[in-house]
Parts: sequence; structure tokens; C-alpha cells
Amino acid sequence: MDGVNDSNQKPGTGDQNRGERLASLIRTRIVLPLFLLCILALGLFIGGFIVFSDHVSTLETPDLVEPADGIVVLTGGYSRIEGALELLKNKRGERLFISGVHSSTNRSELQRVTGGDATLFECCVDIDRSAMDTIGNAAESVKWAKANHYARVIVVTNNYHIPRTMVELKRASRDIEFIPYPIVNSNLRDGDWITRGLIVRVLLVEYVKYLGAVIRSELPDSLSEATAALLHRIKG
Repeated sequence: MDGVNDSNQKPGTGDQNRGERLASLIRTRIVLPLFLLCILALGLFIGGFIVFSDHVSTLETPDLVEPADGIVVLTGGYSRIEGALELLKNKRGERLFISGVHSSTNRSELQRVTGGDATLFECCVDIDRSAMDTIGNAAESVKWAKANHYARVIVVTNNYHIPRTMVELKRASRDIEFIPYPIVNSNLRDGDWITRGLIVRVLLVEYVKYLGAVIRSELPDSLSEATAALLHRIKG
């Protein structure tokens, strides 16, 4: 009788126990592994960012003992173009291709603000105004190099932009040798970049974009093109 009375007094005990066991199972089999996976992913992301930042902050310009066929510079600052014009002046390449120039900027204005030699600018500089981002820069640069039958091209851009640029260029063409030529606007070689908020922000944004470029480069062409189209829409 006592057993019957106890059963009647606690009709939900069995359901409650099953619910607790299910909750415990979810915590140990799903929630905890996901939490640990997130911690691992965060650790890898932070570690990768530190490696990336140290790498770009210690990049040096190559000696360029042997001249290349051509020179490509990705716009984003006049210091990049000035560095590329200096290479052209020193005959490190036959022609210079400036990719991503704003549609409102004409040749004479670009020559004037960069201090380039007018004669050299007129004879040996080609300008692209169609590229809107690094993906477009890579595509247009490869078209230009192939049109000129260039097999060895110097690529001029900021040091932090070099890794992503090289990923996009190598994806656009495996037949052309691209030589990175980093432009350094801020001295980061002493490692103090981590204490400079603005620089950390720039590096972090570029690191995320670099990871996206690496992932996109591993996708099949159809998916990669769809991803590129989506990025264009987002930026537009």
C-alpha cells in the first residue's frame, strides 16, 4: 500500500528524471564539445593573426638583381604608385600597369600628384579603371600581363596587403611569376604594432579578408565566382 501511495503522490518523478538525463546528455555530448571547439577556433584565429601580423610587419623589398618583364601596382595610396614609378624609372620592368584608378582621375592628374616623369608616364604607363577590389585588380593585372606576353611581373602594394594580393594573383594565373614588392608606410619591425590600436584594426580587417581569399581560392571555380559576385554586391 505504501508503494502505491508513493507512486500516486509523485507521478512526474520518472519524467523529471528522464528530462534531467536528457539535459545532461545534451550538455556533455553537444554543448561542451561545441564550447571547446569555439575556444579552439578562437585560439587558432588569434594565433594566426599574430603570425600574419608579424609576417607582414617584417616584409622587405627584394633586391631585384634581374629586371622583370613588367610592373603592376594596386592603387590604395600614392606611395604605392610612387614606388612603382621609381622601379619603372630604374628599368626594373618594361611597362607599368596601375590597376584600380578612380574613374574621375585622369592621366595628367595622376602623373602630377605622384611626381612621375611626364615622358615616362606617357610612354610606358597603362591605367586600369575597371577594377573595384583586389579580386578585380588580380584579374585585370593578369589580362594586362598576358596581353603583353609578360611571364615575370613585380607586384607593388602595401606590406599588409601583399599576402591577399598574392593569393588572388596566383589564383588568377599559375603561369606568371609574381614578385611581391611591399611598400612600408609605418615601421612595424620593432613589434610594437600590437600596442597601436589603429594599426591593429587595419591588420585585423586585412587578416579576415586574407582568410576569405584563401578559402575562396580552394573552392571550385563555379563556387569561387559566385562568392566573388556576392562580395561585389555587398561592397556595392
